[in-house]
Amino acid sequence: MDIKAYIESGILELYVAGALSEEENKDVYALMQQHPEILQEVLDIEAAVVELTASVSPGTDDGAFENIKQSLSLDSKDTSKVVSLAKPKYNWITYTGWAASIILALGLFWTINKNDELKSDIQISKTQQSLLETQIEHSKQSLGEAKTLISVLRDNNITQVPLAGQGNFENTYAKVYWDKSSQRIFLDVLGLPDPPVGKVYQVWSLKLSPLTPTSLGTIDDFMTDDNKIFEIENANHSEAFGITLEPAGGSESPTMEQLYTLGVVTSS
Repeated sequence: MDIKAYIESGILELYVAGALSEEENKDVYALMQQHPEILQEVLDIEAAVVELTASVSPGTDDGAFENIKQSLSLDSKDTSKVVSLAKPKYNWITYTGWAASIILALGLFWTINKNDELKSDIQISKTQQSLLETQIEHSKQSLGEAKTLISVLRDNNITQVPLAGQGNFENTYAKVYWDKSSQRIFLDVLGLPDPPVGKVYQVWSLKLSPLTPTSLGTIDDFMTDDNKIFEIENANHSEAFGITLEPAGGSESPTMEQLYTLGVVTSS
């Protein structure tokens, strides 16, 4: 997904303005949780709306009060001290009504702006609360994963398989922690470099005689996972494990020229 193009599309401004459908709002909210750049952009837009609203708030509008003074013939520049009694008293009542209408309009405009500011503040608070809830959920998930990994590392029944770098990739490395009872492996790939754009790492379970590779899947979250430890199902009677670099989506058979690491399961 092109994050920059999505941000520049204008859909986030529509989200903040409340102009999207319920389904579109859910899509934007989901992307905010997945991509910090999108979440930050929404927060920036909301902050800009609050600032813009405050800038157009009338406050003490000197021009408006000057218009009221002129309407009431109270211009400070008029030095005449003669008060005309030719017009009936109801004209003063009319002027007062005009003045009251203008003041009321200004008050309503100020109130509307304040309400808009309040709505924006509430929206920002909701977004920040959602972010906090997401961070807490991620923390809980990370803690659970850490506890699981610690239990695996301390289990004497876990088979550890070091994967050494191969050929042009001799400086790479990885490690498999194989829990045969639960038919899963924990793969530590911290020793692999970031894959090029359009490429993914693919994990293989191998039978050695004859050589028979079985795909255990691709590591699609390699770039976003800080720990670089992945839990993978493995119901195979593996004799070795290997990792190759493949086109996005994976390959049916391993590309041996792109074999990064390989490790043989030793008898315990």
